[in-house]
Formats: sequence, C-alpha cells, structure tokens
Amino acid sequence: MKIRASILERSGLPAPYALSKPLRIAEIDLAGPGQGEVLVKVMAAGLCHSDLSVIDGNRPRPLPMVLGHEAAGVVEALGPGVDDLAIGDHVVFVFVPSCGSCPCCSDGRPALCVPGAAANGAGVLLSGERRLSEVEHDLNHHLGVSAFAEYATVSRKSLVRVDSSLPFEQAALFGCAVLTGVGAVFNGAKVTPGDKVAIIGLGGVGMAALLGARAAGAEQIIAVDLSREKLDLALSMGATDVFIAGSEGAADAIKAATDGGVDHAIELAGSVHALQLGYQIARRGGQLTTGGLPSPTAVFPIPAVSLVAEEKTVRGSYLGSCVPARDIPRFVRMYQRGILPVEKLLSEVMPLTSINAGFDKLREGKLLRGVVTMER
Repeated sequence: MKIRASILERSGLPAPYALSKPLRIAEIDLAGPGQGEVLVKVMAAGLCHSDLSVIDGNRPRPLPMVLGHEAAGVVEALGPGVDDLAIGDHVVFVFVPSCGSCPCCSDGRPALCVPGAAANGAGVLLSGERRLSEVEHDLNHHLGVSAFAEYATVSRKSLVRVDSSLPFEQAALFGCAVLTGVGAVFNGAKVTPGDKVAIIGLGGVGMAALLGARAAGAEQIIAVDLSREKLDLALSMGATDVFIAGSEGAADAIKAATDGGVDHAIELAGSVHALQLGYQIARRGGQLTTGGLPSPTAVFPIPAVSLVAEEKTVRGSYLGSCVPARDIPRFVRMYQRGILPVEKLLSEVMPLTSINAGFDKLREGKLLRGVVTMER
C-alpha cells in the first residue's frame, strides 16, 4: 500500500531543521504484515531525543530510515499467527520487540532481548524483514516501529493493547517517555515511600520520572536541570526542591538539602556530567540509576574506591527495566485514577508536515513532548 511517511536520508544536517529539512515527507510503499506481524494505523507519535540523536548523528543508524518509535494507533490487519489482537484494537508501540525465549527474555527482562536489540541495530523488524520501500529500494525501520508515517507494519511483539478510551496523543507517551521515566523509578531504582529522590534532566522522560517518584511516595523530590523554566515547571508537578545543574557547588547544596545525599539519583539527561553529579549526590549506600543515553563514545569515570567504601550502586535502566505487557496497562490505570497525570507531559500537538520545526523545538528545550498526528 502507498503511505505518507517522514524519511531521514542523512544525519548531521545543520540546525535549524526547519530550514535544512533532514526529514523528507514522501509517499512510499508499505508491505502488509507477514507471519507474526500486524498492520497499524498510526494516530499519534511523540518527538523524542532518541529520534533527535539519529537526526543529529549522535546515534548512528542505517539510513535511509523512517524514524519514530513512541506512538499509538489502531490495528488494521493481522498477519498469520496473530490471534490475540483484533482489528480495531487500540495499541501502543514498544521500541524493543521481545522474542520471549532468549536468555534475557527468559529471565523476565524483555527490554534486553538479544534478537530484539540485533534487529533494532540492523534497521529491520524482529523477523529480519523490511516492509518499507521507495522506488525499488528498501527503507530501514527505526527500533522496529517507524511511526512517523500513516501506517506501520510491525512485529506483534512490538505492540501492547490499551484501553480504547485513552486519547491517542497521551497513549503514545506510554510507549517511551512513561515506560522509560516511570519505569526507572518503579523497576530500576525501586523507589519506596519516604525515599529521597533526585531526577537529573527534565525532558519528557525526566518529567515522567518526577511524576513516578511522586506516585511512589517519595518524601523529597529534587529536580535538577540547566533550564530555570523547566525547574519552575517541575515545582508545579511535584518537585520539593530544584537546583540548576552545573552551577558551582550544586552537589554540595543538594547534599546539604537532603542531609547527606539522596537515596536514589535518577539520571535521564544522557550526559556524563549528569551521571557524575548523580553519583556525587547519592548518599552513602545510595544508588545511581541511569536511563539516559549519552553518545556511544562517552565514558563515565568514577572514583572506584567509593564503590566499596561508601557501598554506592550504579545501575542502568533501559526501557525503564519494564515488562511492557505488564507495565503499560499498569501505568495507564494509574493515569486513569489520577495518580500519574501523564497529560502534563504533552506540550504540543502538530501535523506531520511540521515535524522538522518540532525537532527544532525539542533540540532547544522548548518541548517536554511534542506529538505529531498523521491527518492530512
């Protein structure tokens, strides 16, 4: 079938993207679903730094590629072997398809699925196939999703069914911002009531983590960012204290405000400096959890002796260490009960034709989450 999609052909074009237009909107071909695959009509897709890092060249991916990985839509057709979804179901996309049988999946850690990671790196679906093409050459899939398009053919393993009453613009956010941020709180850091928590980096994922820390019952929520505007917003969303990242004496000030440091520092800025700050402000016996994705060449130096002498813990949290089939419905129910006000993360809804300008806003820190819709 013919669909309209946004194609990235070359990374590293100069900003502003509204002028250089790295994302080209064109009519392309989409093949229908094969074995274990599903055709989904994309209704809304979020603009995320994981897409931006491919656009600016910080995260190399095989090109040309249709970007977009945080999205929601409606099931249009089912491939052979898919018998647990129905046409018309509302679904959220998950950017790591899980095979269900590799060592990580068998250990209950589908975010680390080995075949899923290999497929994502190669720009193919979990099956190893590409379903996108233009003028007789294939286009690569982004993280098994490629949601900046009117329709997407994806693995069944890339979808979670959700309540149809959930607005698509908000449903999309559960596939990345909420999974990664809230998941980092509940599954990665395992925050418990009364804990002192610092959230470092207040983009869409960081703000989702802040909402998660509040929902988890954290006693003190420290918000840290370079932007005063985001810190003010964090206060309105439940932060108890805010600090400018990079300011002189920031680590000492945070430790003073928390009587020696936080139980959990959660880094979501994708920055080595943010990681170092998080490690510094974790109390003796505290934990640094990172869900940010810095450049693949970045190195995080820490004073090794403190791992023993202060019994600090450093752990990663990819996809919020989530089991999406369990956690997306759980987080949706929390949203529906008013415990997790995800609507506060949504900054702007825009048409697909505005996608380049939208990524300018994201790059400039003017969006928590912008969402594009596919209506012509």
